[in-house]
Amino acid sequence: MGNFDKKLMKFWEIFYTNKGYTKVLIGLWNTLCIATLGLFIGIVIGTIIAGIKVMPKYKRLPKILEKICDFYVGLFRGTPVVVQLLVAYFVVLPLIGIKLTPLTVCVLVFGLNSGAYVSEIMRSGIMSVDHGQMEAGRALGLSYRVTMLKIVIPQAVKNILPTLGNEFIALIKETSVVSFVGASDLYVAFSYIGSNSYEFMVPYLAMALIYIVLVMIIASLIKVMERRLRKSDRRN
Repeated sequence: MGNFDKKLMKFWEIFYTNKGYTKVLIGLWNTLCIATLGLFIGIVIGTIIAGIKVMPKYKRLPKILEKICDFYVGLFRGTPVVVQLLVAYFVVLPLIGIKLTPLTVCVLVFGLNSGAYVSEIMRSGIMSVDHGQMEAGRALGLSYRVTMLKIVIPQAVKNILPTLGNEFIALIKETSVVSFVGASDLYVAFSYIGSNSYEFMVPYLAMALIYIVLVMIIASLIKVMERRLRKSDRRN
């Protein structure tokens, strides 16, 4: 029996016989939850920030809001997500006296982090929509907010769908750092298997394979959505 075969048998013993797969399933679920909910929060925050940045600056309030948004984006884009996790979990939350589970903290931090990146993605998408769409909406008597929500943003989302998919993929990969605050993910699960089998090569190869499969599935789904959107555009 070769050396790799022995490593594979040790991995299988912990993974299946000792039910290590349960930790992998929990880690996979947490990884998907953090990335999915984080992207959802990021889209909400990013859309709000993008709307503030593109709105006319005739009054003082929009200018102040834009400065606040610029600070927010600079803060979260200028620091690594692992630093944001550590500061949020070990500094900010204890200072304000709030106790949250590690998984909840990860979802919130990843959402705030994603919001900074999605804001720029959404802003570029809004800018790519013909300005005549806004003028047409206002000419029909719609307010700026209604025109933006019902006419401009839906068209912008179509333009930025591939980029949002890339952001989701990035979040999936970045979840590998959540173990720093005690959350369980794929890295924690496979590290457990490696520690109990005293062999890390096969567990880490299996972990890498799962990440690759997840990315390929997401990329395929994005392509399907793009094709459907193109078909609907041609029909219209």
